Amino acid sequence: MSTCQTIRLALDEDAHVAAITLDRPERLNAAPPRMADEIVQALDSALTHKMRAVLITGEGRAFCSGADLAGGRDRNEGFGGDAAQASLTGHYNPMMRKLAALPVPLITAVNGPAAGIGCSIALAGDFVIAGRSAYFLQAFVNIGLVPDGGASWTLPRLIGKARAFEMMMLGEKIDAVKALDWGMIYSVVDDASLPTEATALAQRLAKGPTRALGLMRRCAAENLDRDFAGALAAEADAQRDAGNSADARIGAAAFLKKQTADFTGE
Repeated sequence: MSTCQTIRLALDEDAHVAAITLDRPERLNAAPPRMADEIVQALDSALTHKMRAVLITGEGRAFCSGADLAGGRDRNEGFGGDAAQASLTGHYNPMMRKLAALPVPLITAVNGPAAGIGCSIALAGDFVIAGRSAYFLQAFVNIGLVPDGGASWTLPRLIGKARAFEMMMLGEKIDAVKALDWGMIYSVVDDASLPTEATALAQRLAKGPTRALGLMRRCAAENLDRDFAGALAAEADAQRDAGNSADARIGAAAFLKKQTADFTGE
């Protein structure tokens, strides 16, 4: 991929883990449209290099403080609805679709604030690990805007309507412990332990049956909008695809021998 200005990408060829670090610490990793584009490019590069898990975190004391659309803006003109729509449709929405469609596990390690689009990126993770200083914030109401990045779809499904409206309409911080209690995230760890814990989980997932894990992601997302019969049919199709993979044969052989499977990701 071309040189990045807003993120760093590290590809661990041995562990098969791609680590994306949001890298604008002086702006609390606020995400301009370019960052969204660079995340898409990084994800494409990770898949090209056959990475089997993706980890996203932030540099410094924040995960991501939200979209950065303020450059050159006249303070008296507000945030510019037409410009915001163009940025969403042209940059942020493609990034969110790419994260949702990943065929490999996604882990997000949330250090400090995850606000606005940063909250949406964080909650896109299959496993969201938060440091104790982390918090999640839908601050749009405080500036007369509406949630974006898929938040109005994700939050009601993740934590229920009442808590989703608490986040969206009151615009208050949800700290890491409350987020865990709500079932919004996977775990809370000490800030100093966050990089180690997140990396260990990413490496564990990267050793798994990658095809099956990707199919789990797809079924879990798509079946939210299917009826029960449709979900059963989708699972049957996914089971066919998983069962035809090399990893399924490896797993079956290891099971019969009472050994631990050494999956290849194929």
